[in-house]
Amino acid sequence: MLSIAERHKYILDKLDKYGFVRISEISEELGVTKVTIRKDIKILESRGLLYKVHGSARSAAHSIIDRDLMTKSLLNRDAKQRIASRALELVSDNDAIMISAGSTTYALAEAIHDKQPNVSLNVVTPFLKVSILLNELENVCVEQLGGRVFKKSFGAFSGSADFSLNNMVCSTFFIGVDGIDPDFGITTSTIEEAHLSQKMMESSLRTVVLADSSKFGLHGFGRIASLEDVDIIITDDGVSAEMRKIIEEAGVELIIA
Repeated sequence: MLSIAERHKYILDKLDKYGFVRISEISEELGVTKVTIRKDIKILESRGLLYKVHGSARSAAHSIIDRDLMTKSLLNRDAKQRIASRALELVSDNDAIMISAGSTTYALAEAIHDKQPNVSLNVVTPFLKVSILLNELENVCVEQLGGRVFKKSFGAFSGSADFSLNNMVCSTFFIGVDGIDPDFGITTSTIEEAHLSQKMMESSLRTVVLADSSKFGLHGFGRIASLEDVDIIITDDGVSAEMRKIIEEAGVELIIA
């Protein structure tokens, strides 16, 4: 049987690899009771090394901060372009879609602009850069959601957008997120963006999350929805087998780009 120190190291190593651990799984893997693992996690939490949430533990280092769009666009760019190419397959001619703010969703807008310039679309977005880019296409009608422009995201968010969204129905909402977590669901770094994303989900027939694998196990300040509320997640092959299982068990279609 492992010593206390060995159990703690095992837990922290798994946290470092996956960003979260489940108490029941650690108990089974180490052959000890759940009570023992809960005590271990309580000790580690008191040292500031993790925090406990709903039968699991999260790394204290897995919360996110709000980054500017330029910084985000430079991270995992190849993966984002592959994700955008797969997302483009879900866009049909004469479609009506919503696109959130984000570097991966902007990659989708670039794919539409460059690969399907003749497609006829209605596009609803709070993202100024998407509006400017897709407005160049003759057959694309852009509905820009209004509000205060956030300097880091180039997104416009305010309560006035709620009224507009109440009068729209789109086939697909393509959403970029800052974190995907089994307990917290999909999250972003600001409350304003989370609220607008919730309204956009309500005005769409399906929600498609575009996120590279670095977003899994992270969580932001603004909670958008649970995993069960998402229809499809498109990501790259860096997502772990354990996370794939969790997503599938939540009834979400997972597409690997």
